[in-house]
Formats: sequence, structure tokens, C-alpha cells
Amino acid sequence: MRRAFALILIALLLGVGVVAVIETDPGYVLLAYGNYTLETSLWVGLVLFVLLVGLLYFTLHLLRKLFSGQRSVASWMGSRKSRQAARLTNRGLIAFIEGNWQKSRRQLLRGAAHNDAPLLNYLMAARASYRLGDSDKMREYLGAAERSDAEAGIAVELTQAELKLDAGQYEQAAATLVRARRNAARHPHVLDLLSQAYQGLEDWDSLAALLPDLEKHKVLPADELQALERRVHLRRLQVIAGRGDGDAADALYERWQTLPPTWKRDPDLLRAYVALLLTQDAHVAAEKVCLRALKQEWDSELARLYAFVHSDNPGRQLTQAEAWLGEHPRDPQLLLCLGRLSARCELWGKARDYLEASYQLRHTPEVCAELGRLLGALGEPTVSARYFEEGLLRDVKLPELPMPERAAPERAVPERALPQRGASRRLAAEP
Repeated sequence: MRRAFALILIALLLGVGVVAVIETDPGYVLLAYGNYTLETSLWVGLVLFVLLVGLLYFTLHLLRKLFSGQRSVASWMGSRKSRQAARLTNRGLIAFIEGNWQKSRRQLLRGAAHNDAPLLNYLMAARASYRLGDSDKMREYLGAAERSDAEAGIAVELTQAELKLDAGQYEQAAATLVRARRNAARHPHVLDLLSQAYQGLEDWDSLAALLPDLEKHKVLPADELQALERRVHLRRLQVIAGRGDGDAADALYERWQTLPPTWKRDPDLLRAYVALLLTQDAHVAAEKVCLRALKQEWDSELARLYAFVHSDNPGRQLTQAEAWLGEHPRDPQLLLCLGRLSARCELWGKARDYLEASYQLRHTPEVCAELGRLLGALGEPTVSARYFEEGLLRDVKLPELPMPERAAPERAVPERALPQRGASRRLAAEP
């Protein structure tokens, strides 16, 4: 209160002083411009001058506020459209995941209108168009995606290749991916898609050339890459064997020699190579491969295939197989092989013993069939029929059904329905 009272008192004293000065000498101000003049006292002129300056300042301040306000409104409107574009993009992606392709495409395109980076919108709109079966729109949006970003070329080509792969258009996908394969280190996914395209085309030679890059850039896990490499080598061998020309056996050998040593020791490839040699009647080569491989490492399945080799000296072949029996006495596949080799040497009793020993270890349909046809040829049709029945029903589960207590009299079978005589005596089998 005291401070306020003091300030009021000082103001009154100053006012009295100013009035006294004005009354003593009011001063004189004259402003002339052309034919116009303005006369007033000095103190009134000062007051008018202060008011003019204040009015000018207020006007300039008001104008600055107006212009800055326009920029603020424009900025606010722009940010609002950006937020709306982001919401539409998110809704479009959710609709795509939910499988609502039409709604997804509509919202993605609306979101692209005010999106600073509409690449994703156009790429997903292209995918939605593919799902809708609209190829023209798919190509249109892929083109828009490429134009939206100068560095979007690889992304567009990858999307296009994925859609073609999904549609089974492997040749077009491979052509697109070959163009996109400019920098495998930066875009290893290109190599993955290219391997899928080559598999769809069954272009095993191109896929074999791609394998080093797949391994170098670690595109696939180690186990998947190994399985793919095994499949490639196997298919290349099968393609050669399927040509059916007279040089297939030599071509198989040449292709086998090009394999890395590790794959030459692979059990699956070894068995497949031997089986393919047998289809080309290259029995000498198949026998050499079997003997060399079994000497290095025992393989029951390869021992089974050894029985399909037609040697010029079956007795020597049987002796060789019996030598293996000392180290592998309880190998059912080896015993099956020995039974077949004994039958080839017409040692029927030994063949039966080996086959029955294999049967005791493992009741497979194959050994049942061998025993069935051997015993049928030896004049034991009842036992033979039981083996055949067991082999046929080994993996078949029949429902429980009532059976007749007494067998019905056997009906006469037309002569033309009977198998040719001697057909059951053929003991040679195909691998």
C-alpha cells in the first residue's frame, strides 16, 4: 500500500510539474506540405507523434501475425493429412492381412495420395490387385511404385518376381530375377527367389551354377542348402538316365566324376547312381561302385542293390556277398541279397535259408514276396500263398468283419484268367 501510495503521489507531482511547464511555455509546431499546414503546440504534437508511432507499430505487428498464422494453418493442415495417410495405410495393411483385398487396395491408394513415401502403398496395392486377379492394375501400381522412388527398382522387381512365382510363371520370374541380380550381397533374397524359379523350371544346370552364391551369401540354412544340393545332383543324374540314348551310361559316369568327393560318398547319391546304372544295363560299372563303396563304409541299402547286379560270374558274386556276412550276420538286407544271389546260382535250399533268415529279422513285403514266389516254384503253394498274403497286407489295416465258418467250394477260373505257365518261376527282380 505504501509503495502504491508513493507511486501515485509521484505521478501527481510529475503531472503538476508538466502542467506548470506547459503553461509557462507551450511551444509551437508547424507542419506544412503543399497547400496544407498544421499548427499546434509542442506538447500536443508530441502526443500525436507518440500515437502515430504506436499505431504504426500495432499495424505492423498485426500484419506479421496474420502471415505467420497462414503458415501455421498450412502446416497444421499438412500434418493432419499426413496423419490421415498413415491411418489409411495401416488400415490397408490390416485389411490385406485379413484377406480383404478390395478394401485393402482402396485404403492403400487413398493413403498414398498424401504420403511422403508412398512406395509401400503402391507395392501392397499391386499385391492386392494380384489377389483380385486384376493384372492390369497390378502392373499399373508396380509402375507407380517405381516412379515414386528412384531407388525402388529392386523392390519392385522382387515383388513382381514373387507374384509370378506364386502364379507358377517360373520362366518370367527367372527373367525378372536375372535382371535384378546385380548386387547379390545387398539383395540375397534375389538368389533365394531365383533358386525357387529354377526349381519350378527344373533347370538343374542353372541351379547347380547358383549353388556357390547361395552358400557364399548364406541365403539358406546349412541343412536346407545341403538337401537342395543333394537334390540338384540327383536330378541331374536322373535327367541323363531319362534321355534313353545309347550314351546314357557314359554320360552318367562323366557326370558322376564331376561331383565333389564329399558328394561321391553320400549314401543317398551312391544308391541312386547305382540304381540308374542298372537301368542302363551298366552292370559292370554298378558292381565296381558297390564294391568300392561297401569296402569304405557299410550300407545295407547298397548291399540290397548288389543283388540286382547281373555279374558274368554269379558264383564269385555270391562268394563276395557271403564274405560280408561275417561282419554283418544280422543284416536283413544282406540276407535278402544273399537269398537272391543264391537263387540266381540255382541254389534253391540256400536261397530259402537266407530268405527265411531275413524274414525272421524283418517281415518286409519284399522278403515275403521273394519267399512266396520261391516256395510257389518249389511246389509249396499253401506256404507260398501265406507269404504273399502277409506281404500284401503288411501295411494294410482291415476292419473287423465276420467270416464264413466253412469255405465255399472253389469256383472254376477261366483259362484265360490264369497266369502264364512259368511266370511265377522268374526270380530276377527290378530295383
